[in-house]
Amino acid sequence: MHKVIVASENPVKINATRRGFEQMFPDLEFTVEGISVESGVNDQPIGRDETLTGAMNRLRQATKQVPDADYWVGIEGGIEIHNEQMEVSAWIVIRDKTGRTGKGQTGTFVLPPAIAEHVRDGKELGTATDIVFSKTNSKQAGGSIGELTGGLIDRTKHYDVGVVFALIPFKNPELFAVDKS
Repeated sequence: MHKVIVASENPVKINATRRGFEQMFPDLEFTVEGISVESGVNDQPIGRDETLTGAMNRLRQATKQVPDADYWVGIEGGIEIHNEQMEVSAWIVIRDKTGRTGKGQTGTFVLPPAIAEHVRDGKELGTATDIVFSKTNSKQAGGSIGELTGGLIDRTKHYDVGVVFALIPFKNPELFAVDKS
């Protein structure tokens, strides 16, 4: 049984991690648990660098809090602004006890102006989505993508593909060096 620590208590991130590991390694068994850590970035990260930094910070804190795990996972969702449109994606960073590290990013989607306006006014994406769709705590359920696709793709499904991408170095260890930093 392999122990996986997700650097968040958000059930979406925990479930996406579980699904990603199970998809990539169907013959192995995993226990996946979340712990509370700070991202060290703004509540609503803006830009690729800040979002990736948040995922890395979460990963580092998780390795310190639970040093006996087999894998640690940091996930951070963020927004990038291109041509005055807001695009949503997340970074996933995974490290194992050998120091091997993988990074993956989810797919990207564009926010409608009604949600983007609330984000520009300083609200976190989940709060902005809740306002527009008259929901409560959507970020721990379907999220913005769930509301915008009518449930076809929820936040868990959006993230689990990024988890799979981040697991590529673990599926193909002979092709990737171990990061000793």
